[in-house]
Amino acid sequence: MVSALLLVWIAAFILCFGIPSLQAALFPLLFLLLMIPIPTVLLDKIVFVLQKGSAVAAYCLFKLLGMPVLWRGFQFSLPGVDIEIAKECSGIRSSMALFITGTLAGHYFLQTGWKKAALVLLTVPIAILKNAARIVTISSLGVYVDQGYLTGRLHHKGGFVFSILALAILVPSLILLQRSENNARGKTPTNVSSGDAGMETEGYIVSGAHKG
Repeated sequence: MVSALLLVWIAAFILCFGIPSLQAALFPLLFLLLMIPIPTVLLDKIVFVLQKGSAVAAYCLFKLLGMPVLWRGFQFSLPGVDIEIAKECSGIRSSMALFITGTLAGHYFLQTGWKKAALVLLTVPIAILKNAARIVTISSLGVYVDQGYLTGRLHHKGGFVFSILALAILVPSLILLQRSENNARGKTPTNVSSGDAGMETEGYIVSGAHKG
């Protein structure tokens, strides 16, 4: 139903404003496609990838911190605590929000197509790393401070705190891509023919070639 509604909107836009306006407004019109709910079969696969990636990243962080841990699938055994990365803990909602943010940032702040795509694709590992950091942080607090952290407010409503971590990685990545574009434009050579070169100054074009 949402897909049909969007097609009607796009068709009405073309009817009222024509094809040239469609080309100018292509991005915002295509951006509306994100309103379409993801099919269940595809959503389950995305959630599985996020779960698996989060489990691998969380295990690496546990080992990096020197915490004793036993890893089996989506389950971790820590001192006195067993945790599981359930579907609800895959971070699908925050990952979608980060994906949308990366798409908008790439469109408005980057010029090169492949760099826009690179920024969007970068949101996937960033989302996985952010979710793994959330898992490790809450688990560590539950093991060494208070097990109430495993079911407390930080667990259920602390997503915003860890989203700041994701943005702290995404924004510098965007800045680096912007600088690489600026450097590339600055190094672009300008070919000027010596016989026909002209100099434009104060609105007048002065030819560099003269006939006797």
